[in-house]
Amino acid sequence: MTTQTDPKAVATTVVALLRDGRFEELEQLFAPALAGAVSADTVRTGWLAETAKTGPVHTLDEVTITPLGDRLTRAVTTAHCENGGIEVRIAVDASGRLHGLRLAPPTESSWAPPDYAAPRRITEQEITLDCGPLTVPGTLTLPRGGRGRPGLVLLASGASDRDVTVGPNKPFKDLAWGLASRGIAVVRFDKVTHVHTTVEHEPGFTMVQEYLPNALAAVELLKRQPGIDPTRIFVAGISGGGKAAVRVAATEPSIAGVVMLAADTVPLPRAAARIFDYVAAAEPAAAAALPGTAEAIARTEDPSLSPETPSAELLFGWPASYWLDLREFDQIATAATLDRPILVLQGGRDYQVTEADDLAGWRAGLAGKPDVSIRVLPADDHMFFPGTGPSIPSDYQAPHHVDPAVVAAIAEWVAPASNRNAMSRLLSRLGR
Repeated sequence: MTTQTDPKAVATTVVALLRDGRFEELEQLFAPALAGAVSADTVRTGWLAETAKTGPVHTLDEVTITPLGDRLTRAVTTAHCENGGIEVRIAVDASGRLHGLRLAPPTESSWAPPDYAAPRRITEQEITLDCGPLTVPGTLTLPRGGRGRPGLVLLASGASDRDVTVGPNKPFKDLAWGLASRGIAVVRFDKVTHVHTTVEHEPGFTMVQEYLPNALAAVELLKRQPGIDPTRIFVAGISGGGKAAVRVAATEPSIAGVVMLAADTVPLPRAAARIFDYVAAAEPAAAAALPGTAEAIARTEDPSLSPETPSAELLFGWPASYWLDLREFDQIATAATLDRPILVLQGGRDYQVTEADDLAGWRAGLAGKPDVSIRVLPADDHMFFPGTGPSIPSDYQAPHHVDPAVVAAIAEWVAPASNRNAMSRLLSRLGR
């Protein structure tokens, strides 16, 4: 295979190798750091999982390139398939070696505002959350007019863009527009692992680097906005972002409260095994994407796991530092010690974070704690899209919007929670 050095040519080659199933040849393009974290089998699993939903590749968009510091270039293209598309993002050096590879839903889609959003009541502006090497772009959605408005920071899971784009859907954009239409300012941002595709392969990477710098910068940005009450800033996260929201709030006492949407409590390797079994049974075509998963789960759960264990041997190709940090962090115990209100929302049709397993953990761990609200939305899946029957991965390829009951639940909870916090502060000053 002839080595290409032009980033656009490298990206085109990468897609061709993926399309043709030549994963071992693709692995030969990896720089040493990526090769230590991701194997041909890891890429095969990710590609087959995506194409099981989208179908085979037909056409390719023009490749766009962006400098990443002095050494690397980001190249992005979208492979258009029978039932959707796959965005391929690489970080490549001057010799044509890959330092990052990411497969994701296309960032552009046919999204239209949900009925509960009122575009005339809101404004949006691009923002930058300046966190040094972890700087990311985002969007600030503001209600028009008014003073003393509350604010909310949205935290995604996985290497998501700011909208959590999945198929033609943008659930975080739904939430931002819906909540801003009801008077709540919202910040959402591209995950650091979406923007900086090499960061999760760096030594020592953990959930702390994945979430805290950007989340705390977003909180501070909201505090500085005219018309926003700096004492009424909340954080809300979905899935892994839900338990991260607890960690962010524990770090920053000024945060007024936490919203957890489909937040997990079951250890992630065990949950992954359950999810893979469910997907293999519900959509047999996706089962081909799962070889080797059991071995990766076993290595990830091994009590002898050490920081030196190669990432390529572990679940999702994440470094051992990430998994060791997750073992130490107890989201339930941390939430139980927070002296602020908590709202927990759970979809009844969610097979990734379940009412029977994960929500049971929150119910038990937060029992007796004041100012905790828990609500189950029986018709909703993991993204809080309402529907009927068992939820399956390919559902996300059809257009959906976040359940309006979710937007209403958050909006109605934020105002009383803010008032309770204000009263608590007043009583504290009065010595009561």
